[in-house]
Amino acid sequence: MKHKLIIPGLLLLAVTGMYSCKKEIYNGADSLAEAQFTDSIGTLKGSASFPIGLAVEYPLSTTSNGKYWSIVKREAAWVTFGNELKNSSLVKTDGTYDFTTADNFYSLATNAGIKVFGHTLVWHTQQRATYYNTLIGATGNPTGPTNLLQSGSVNGNPGFEDGTGNAFTNWATFNGAASFTAGAAADARTGARALKVTVATDNPGGEWRVQLASVLFPTEVGKNYKITYWVKASTPGSAAIRFSTQNSAGANASYQGNQDVSTAYTMKEFTFAAKDAQTRILLDLGAKANTYYFDDIVVADASIVPPPTGPALVAIVDNAMKKHIQTVVARYAGKITAWDVINEPFTDGGEIRNNVNTPTPSGRTDVFVWQNYLGRDYAAKAFTYARASDATADLYMNDYNLESSTAKLDAFVTLANELKAANTGITGVGTQMHCNINTSYNSIDQMFIKLAATGLKVRISELDVRLNPSEKVGDVGASMALQNLQAAMYKYVIQSYIKHVPTAQRGGVLVWGVSDSDSWISTSLGKNDAPLLFDKNYVKKPAFAGILQGLKGN
Repeated sequence: MKHKLIIPGLLLLAVTGMYSCKKEIYNGADSLAEAQFTDSIGTLKGSASFPIGLAVEYPLSTTSNGKYWSIVKREAAWVTFGNELKNSSLVKTDGTYDFTTADNFYSLATNAGIKVFGHTLVWHTQQRATYYNTLIGATGNPTGPTNLLQSGSVNGNPGFEDGTGNAFTNWATFNGAASFTAGAAADARTGARALKVTVATDNPGGEWRVQLASVLFPTEVGKNYKITYWVKASTPGSAAIRFSTQNSAGANASYQGNQDVSTAYTMKEFTFAAKDAQTRILLDLGAKANTYYFDDIVVADASIVPPPTGPALVAIVDNAMKKHIQTVVARYAGKITAWDVINEPFTDGGEIRNNVNTPTPSGRTDVFVWQNYLGRDYAAKAFTYARASDATADLYMNDYNLESSTAKLDAFVTLANELKAANTGITGVGTQMHCNINTSYNSIDQMFIKLAATGLKVRISELDVRLNPSEKVGDVGASMALQNLQAAMYKYVIQSYIKHVPTAQRGGVLVWGVSDSDSWISTSLGKNDAPLLFDKNYVKKPAFAGILQGLKGN
């Protein structure tokens, strides 16, 4: 599915049982609605000096109604699969790959003498997001394991912040009360206080002589729990401190081995199996004389792994993207010779997408915004990985609304130039061009001029033209005035492309669909429209003649 910002139309339609077009000015000419587009002799591929094709769907290509595939074979030198090479069509819920449908579709096309354009490797939509979110811990456990010292009704005071003077809320002195005081803010790892413990004399084997115990917290018998804590000391020492556990009766203890200490805060870990329905932890500190500081104690279910952050998170997402790109491109290396490597990298405001400016719609489970984790650098990485898997394929960056959003177009061109300068492997840029009958001709011209100035190949990747931007009801596809306006737009897009993109840079043109009835605008957006070259009965429309005239230079 493609996404399009609908620009309010200038069209006025009179609803009187049938549609007629009130005379208006369209791109500086008031005769477009009366223009004649009747010459449809010839084929698209036979009239083009550059690659031209159609977007196709596998179910429609293999049904008993042969009209769809007959048109594709007759008109298209290239096809783009509408869905079959997208991430969610290839990646299964466990991260493995199933190429059955894609391979079958590739064979169907190539056996008919049609080349396949690969669409698309890295996008934010139609991703196996449930799998990727599992990799980064974003589902089921968004914040990591719960600290049992700070959950529900239990306030175990894990950072020793609560309390007054030398008293610490929910911690009890079992032995050596005089040893415990509050560390100042300068002594704390986080917050305003820490636990300061001054052990006056060595007591070999007497760890219990200086001992602080936590509040009881609920545990499940047999389950493993992990204690993590931060500790430092005035002087370094070996075998100096440990943690232990016990139940409400002071029995069923588990003991950590004695731990070394240093003068900088260091994180320690101790995993134990719960023996009772309630457990407390104890700091056993009396073995060696020193001054110790403790902060940020966590007791948590050891089976729950905290989600990665920072460089670890970036590495996981980077590796997942690399795996996908190289798995798919390597499979079709030398077969599929052109790819949309990254698709729709920007918002309409020209911002690199992230989880804030590209939120997941309610009920959707297929959105994974790679840029959110990898940043702008995701683009260079993606092209580098694709190039490593196929040394000769054309590699494109693709986006929509480039003809209607100057901010987006400029951001797109800037990134394309960066990728080219960095020798990432990019060879082309794609503009989707989901147009309306009243899209500005001047804006189309300016877009092609700016794209061509990159020196990269330029491709119209997903062309269609809505003839009902005003969202009128009724059989809009039956209006000849609207059909002629649509044909005029198709013709102008092709003429502008040929005029402003040098021959050597023409990567080709692809119309996004075959007939009005199977257009994504009708099936996915549910719009009342007729945007393609063939009507619902697979009969050529004036739009076909319009694009043909543009190709022939008429």
